[in-house]
Amino acid sequence: MDATHVKKLTAFLLTGLLQLKLCTAEPLRPNIVFCFADDWGRYASIYTNVETRPSINQVLQTPVIDRMAREGVVFKHAFVPAPSCTPCRSSLLSGQYFFRTGMGVILQGAVWNDSIASYPLLLRDAGYHIGKTYKVWSPGVPADAPYGGQRYAYEKAGSDFRFKYDAHVMEKVHRGKSLEEAKQIILHQIRGNFDDFLAARKPGQPFCYWFGPSLTHRPFVKGSGRALWGLDPDSVRGKLPKFMPDVPEVREDYTDYMGQILAWDAGIGVIVDRLRALGELDNTLLVISGDHGMPGVPGGKCNLYDHGVAVALIVRGPGIKSGRFVDDFVNLMDLAPTFLEAGGVKSPDVMTGRSFMNVLYSDKSGQIDPVRTWVVTGRERHVADAREGNLPFPHRALRTADFLYIRNFAPDRWPMGSPKFTSQANMPAMAALERDTYAAFADMDASPTKAWLVHQFGEEDWEWQYNYAFGKRPAEELYDLRKDPDEIANCVNDPAYAKQKGELSARLMQILTDAKDPRMAGDGHTFDRPPFTNFSDNNRR
Repeated sequence: MDATHVKKLTAFLLTGLLQLKLCTAEPLRPNIVFCFADDWGRYASIYTNVETRPSINQVLQTPVIDRMAREGVVFKHAFVPAPSCTPCRSSLLSGQYFFRTGMGVILQGAVWNDSIASYPLLLRDAGYHIGKTYKVWSPGVPADAPYGGQRYAYEKAGSDFRFKYDAHVMEKVHRGKSLEEAKQIILHQIRGNFDDFLAARKPGQPFCYWFGPSLTHRPFVKGSGRALWGLDPDSVRGKLPKFMPDVPEVREDYTDYMGQILAWDAGIGVIVDRLRALGELDNTLLVISGDHGMPGVPGGKCNLYDHGVAVALIVRGPGIKSGRFVDDFVNLMDLAPTFLEAGGVKSPDVMTGRSFMNVLYSDKSGQIDPVRTWVVTGRERHVADAREGNLPFPHRALRTADFLYIRNFAPDRWPMGSPKFTSQANMPAMAALERDTYAAFADMDASPTKAWLVHQFGEEDWEWQYNYAFGKRPAEELYDLRKDPDEIANCVNDPAYAKQKGELSARLMQILTDAKDPRMAGDGHTFDRPPFTNFSDNNRR
C-alpha cells in the first residue's frame, strides 16, 4: 500500500472514530427556565387563535409571550391540579396529585415534608445550578425549606416586581419619575436578580431557574389598568364570560387585572432578552404558565370550572418545532417529570404526572399523544376558617374535550366559604369587601367584583349570578362543552346525558382510587382534617 492510500485510510479511520465519539458523548442538557405567575389564567393574546367566543384576550397585547409561542408550542388544554396556589405548587414540585402531598394540600398551615421528592432538588443532585426569584411554594415558607425558601433565592436587586407592581410604579411616579422610568426601574431589578443567579453557577453548568412574581395576585390599585397601561374598561364590554356581571365596576376590575398581565409579559421579556444576549436562549427550555385562574371573581380561583383551572402553557426550547398549537391535555403536575427527562434524570416511581416530552418534540399540531385526552382536578381547603370548623370544600373533577364532570363530596358546605351575613342589614360594607377577604365568602379574594356582587344579595335582577358565585352546589355537575363552553347549564339530571354521567363518574372514581386519593377511603370525609392518612404510602420510594 503506497503512502497516499495509507493517508486516506488513516483519515477515514480518524473520521469514523470522531463520529463514534460524538454519537456516544453525553448529550447537552438544556437549561430550564420556568416563568410561573400567581393567579394568571389562560390570558394572552396568542390564545385568540384558538378561542371560539369573545374574550378579554382580544383586548390584551402580550408581545413577549406571543413571540415565545410563535417560536414554540401553545397548549390549548393545560390545567392546574388544584386552583389554589399551595396545593397546585405542591403538585407541580412533586409531580404528584395535590392530595398526595400531605400538609402541602392546604394553603394556610401548609408544611412541606422533606421525604417528598421535588424536581428542582433532583436536578440539583444531577449537576444543575438551581435558584429562584420570588415565590415558589407556600406563603410564609421557612427560609431553610428546600428550594422554596431563601436558600436558593436571588432577590438582592429588589422585589418591587413580585407583588403590588402597580402601587410601586405609582409611588415612583409620585416621587418625580416618568411612568416609563418607573417601569424600567422595576424591570431592572428583574435583570439584576437573574444576573446574580447566573453569576453563581459554575462555567458551563446547566441551570434551572424559577421566576415567580405575584403581581397578578390581588390586591390591584383601582384604575391602574387605565392609568399605567391605557386600558379602557369599556373595551371589555361584551367580552366577559356569561356568568360574569358585565357592569362598569367589573369591567374596570378586569382591566386592572389585565394591566398586571401586561407587566408580567414585560418581566418575561427581561428574562428572554438576557438569555438571548448571553447566547443561552436556544439551549434553554423556557416554560411560561400560571398557578390557576383569575382571583376575586365568580368561577375563577378556588373553582373547578375552566375559569379557575385552565391556564396558559407556552413552551419554547431546543429541538422544538415552532408555531404549533396542540390539543393534548396537560396537568401541570406533568411538568416535573418533563423537566427531569429534559435534564436526563429518571422520575421517581411515586410521581403520578407523566412527561410530555414526546408532545414537545413532535413535528405535528393537534392531538399528538392519543391518551392525553383528559385531566383530573380538585380542591380541599383554601384559606383557614372559611367555613365553620375550618372544614374544606372537597371537590374533584374530570375534564375531557367535550365534558366537565364535577363530584362534590360535601354539598351541605358553602363553596366559597360562609356568608357571615343573613340580610342586607348586616352585610359588610363595599369597602370592606374590596380589601378584606375574610369579610364574607373567604375563599374568594377581596375585590371590587366581589364587593359589587355581594351587594346584589336579594336583588332579583342579579339572583342567578349571585347564586352562581356563592350559592351551595349539588353533589354532581355535568356540562356539555360543545353546547355550553361557559359551563353554566348543569345537565347532570337530564336523561339524555345519563350514559355520559355514568361513564364519567365511574372513570373519575377509578382514577382517584388508583391514585390513592384519601377521599376514596371510608366515608369520604377522612381527609377533612390532618393527618392525611395515605401520605406515607404514596411517597414510599
